[in-house]
Amino acid sequence: MRLSVLTLLIAGLTATAAAHASVVTAEAGGFQVKSTLTINSTPDKVYEALSNIGQWWNLAHSYSGKAANLSLQTRAGGCFCEKLADGGSVQHMVVIYADPNHELRLNGALGPLQTEAATGVLILSLKAQGNATELTEIYSVGGWTKGGWVSWASPVDAVLLDQITRLKNYVETGKPTK
Repeated sequence: MRLSVLTLLIAGLTATAAAHASVVTAEAGGFQVKSTLTINSTPDKVYEALSNIGQWWNLAHSYSGKAANLSLQTRAGGCFCEKLADGGSVQHMVVIYADPNHELRLNGALGPLQTEAATGVLILSLKAQGNATELTEIYSVGGWTKGGWVSWASPVDAVLLDQITRLKNYVETGKPTK
């Protein structure tokens, strides 16, 4: 997966405007992005769908080009991993906190951030809103990259918004896209 920052930005711009996404901060040493959207389902159904990541993750943001090769074990120490051809694999992130139906935290550098001296924490928080769920995604990244992290923040924010929008669609319709 050799995606440029521009490619990430373009892909993310196709995400729905129904969600609220923002770059919280972007500095030379790191950035934080945040998105919030409402999913018309209960937190238990949304949390369950998280573990079916191969059903909703955008294959354009995979190394194998096949979303079905992705898996996510929603338990501490669980792997957000991907199978590659010829027995290869990728560890995208590791679950560091799992509170079913409430919050999932993962540690790791996604996609092209893996080629940098980066680490990140992704928090997915679920909050019941009647028969719906408010999903808040926060990704904090720090470390070293040539030129700093400022230019990375918006494209990463857009890609993550695309992913959680696909999750929303999957939970609500059974398909990641409308």
